[in-house]
Amino acid sequence: MADPLQKIADNYVSKKKFSGIEWQIEKNGACFHRGRAGFADFEKKTPISETAIYRIYSMTKPIISVLALQLIEQGSFNLNDPIAVYDERFSSMAVLHASGKIEPAETLITVEHLLTHRAGFSYEFIMGCHISPYYRQAEIMGNAERDLDGMMDALCSLPLAFHPGSAWRYSVSTDVLAHIIQRATGKSIQALLSKMIFAPLKMVDTSFHLTQKDLPRLMSMYGTSDLESLPPITPPKHVLKALDVSEKHPIGSKTFCRGGYGLFSTLSDYASFARMLLDGKAPSGEVILSPETLKMMRPNRIPQNELPLRISYWPLLGYGWNLIGRIMLDPSIAIAPSNFDEFGWAGAANTFFWVDPKEQLTGVIMSQFIGSGVPLIEDMRTAVHEALEQS
Repeated sequence: MADPLQKIADNYVSKKKFSGIEWQIEKNGACFHRGRAGFADFEKKTPISETAIYRIYSMTKPIISVLALQLIEQGSFNLNDPIAVYDERFSSMAVLHASGKIEPAETLITVEHLLTHRAGFSYEFIMGCHISPYYRQAEIMGNAERDLDGMMDALCSLPLAFHPGSAWRYSVSTDVLAHIIQRATGKSIQALLSKMIFAPLKMVDTSFHLTQKDLPRLMSMYGTSDLESLPPITPPKHVLKALDVSEKHPIGSKTFCRGGYGLFSTLSDYASFARMLLDGKAPSGEVILSPETLKMMRPNRIPQNELPLRISYWPLLGYGWNLIGRIMLDPSIAIAPSNFDEFGWAGAANTFFWVDPKEQLTGVIMSQFIGSGVPLIEDMRTAVHEALEQS
């Protein structure tokens, strides 16, 4: 019987669209399909390591968000807490409207605003956003030498794009969340993640920095996009070109830490995290998120009038947003097979995961290409459903 996932992945590699692709699909807590195609380095034809390491970019966000939910369970802070309670620099934010009008923010930013990207922040690369140029000028993402506190110092001096709670915009909100976590607990993000998520889930290769012995397992990066530059009017062509991202996503720095991106991880590690999101438990039975918190986490929190969600060119058709990422509200308009309440998120370098409670299914797809113009993820997800039908 033909293997639809392997066929698609091999085809993308043979056409030089991606150097290497890995995936792991689980159903009912057991591995349903795992595979790989291509190379760690396309030019050198280096084999993909059994424990290959990826820059997961924004797939860092759900991990930080889960950490925040754990701390809410423990009473460290609450969803409706104004973040100015923990950092007074956010107590008097201004809003710059697209018209040029500037006025004081009508409400304080809350923890929930950060989790749902409704705080008023933005990103350098958001096309059409009137405050993105200020982010580029201040190197909000571009300066990896700043610690989180230094990043906040630059950020809180910039205007918001809208009044907190009045709109949705993908943003640096999760970086702010990581900062607030550190302020509220007095502990580092790295230490909290290691104790509360990585250790119980046995995510032994997930970290903000790599050692010299890790480097042979690191996948090479390719792409056509600089996340800190002015977005082009039309998406760039997909060309397999080596890309050095180490300046803004450092390898060996023990001080670099963010909330919205920055983690290195492996297919197995992230599959463990995705599996936990079905029932909130680690393999040992230890509770990572209680049933009550899972029920609070999963539902959409974005009003209908703010849908569809959009990131520059790309509408998230059918999706809303919950407390850790996207959530499927209308499978009839989705661009890949999905079920109601499927949730998850993706990373800028073509990493992707999803959790389907109805099917008790989780999937993780890993590659390393920034600025992709081909539908790898959609094709692979379609192939997963084909494989399920064949089984």
